[in-house]
Amino acid sequence: MRGLRRRDLALTGLLWTVLCLCPNLSAVAQPSVDSPIPAGQQLPSPASLGVKVSPDDALPQLTARSAVLMDARSGKILYQRDMDARRFPASTTKIMTLIVALENSRLDDIVTIGSNAVGIEGSSLGLREGDQIRMEELLTGMMMQSGNDATIAVAEHIAGSMHAFADMMTEKAKEIGAEHTNFVNSHGLPDDRHYTTAYDLAKIAAYGYTLPDFEKIVSTSEAEYDWIHEPVKKIVSENKLLWQYRGGNGVKTGYTSKAGRCLVSAAKRDGMQLVAVVLDSPFMWTDSYTMLDYGFAHAEPLELVRKNDEVTKIRVKNGSRDEVALQASRDSVIACDHGESPSVRKVLDIPPSVKAPLQAGEVVGQVVYRCDGKVVDRVDLIASEDVAYHTLFSDVRAWLSGLLKGWF
Repeated sequence: MRGLRRRDLALTGLLWTVLCLCPNLSAVAQPSVDSPIPAGQQLPSPASLGVKVSPDDALPQLTARSAVLMDARSGKILYQRDMDARRFPASTTKIMTLIVALENSRLDDIVTIGSNAVGIEGSSLGLREGDQIRMEELLTGMMMQSGNDATIAVAEHIAGSMHAFADMMTEKAKEIGAEHTNFVNSHGLPDDRHYTTAYDLAKIAAYGYTLPDFEKIVSTSEAEYDWIHEPVKKIVSENKLLWQYRGGNGVKTGYTSKAGRCLVSAAKRDGMQLVAVVLDSPFMWTDSYTMLDYGFAHAEPLELVRKNDEVTKIRVKNGSRDEVALQASRDSVIACDHGESPSVRKVLDIPPSVKAPLQAGEVVGQVVYRCDGKVVDRVDLIASEDVAYHTLFSDVRAWLSGLLKGWF
């Protein structure tokens, strides 16, 4: 499997041997790769592929019919081509499957695989009815190997049925602001009622990076699980960007004949998180790397706040101290065009005071950052230290308690 990861042509014979020894492996790992280009030749022009390119397109060489490059934190669009056109998402659907699962289950949940998940067409983890798997491992395997069977197991565990889970996915999409997206299944197999746009997918992926454990799961390149029903228990992600592109940290490949080749990719450098989406792209890897290169070359990070920076103080009622410092719960970095000097305004969203007791790390409010009038980030503010309950009455009670102990 390491040979598969490195794409070393010298190990082609070894890979063929592995495939022969493990006949189900092709159903477990189905990487979407760019169409082959003879050595020394360039990519075909978009026009030769029937792709319309506007005269002002900053990346006219891209072969994708729809594309967008977004700063995940602020939502700033760094590049786009027909980003609002309705397209089929294929397995990039699983990004929303992951989001809904993270928000509606626990990672240590045990998922029992039902009969509906077994033998579904397309990419598969080779699950068997009755298998019992931790939610975190199932979600990680699902994103790494695009397991359609895993999505059904997850959906049924959370919502009782795949269709009920798909309704949750659509509802979440609308909540995020992906207004032109509709899901009817959890895996992305073709259905005319199952659609999205490049822009919506970028918003969905950007939202994912705000969730605990999302980045960890979508950036896992290798894993080994005992429940894999193959002699080789190790699986490798289909997303080769994770080891080929500096800073690569997500997110999902996809392919069906109707959708074409699709890729939602992501990379972080100097705290700046970019998300690139290409839909119906014959050369999705080349297109995605080109977009990310363009983004990091034309944008620079603007640090709004660092994790644990003191942002303000808040008054504490009935506490052992009158006030406590509020710290930023995480870093906040947004992308700005080179040479740009945006007007950044900080707005505090906190109550006038809080009541003791207060624990260090407790969320008290938010700091909202506006850039040129637009909200670009909201960062939770947390108490920097414990504040015990304290009043005159509690002092007297403590004094009397100590006095009584001395007498008796």
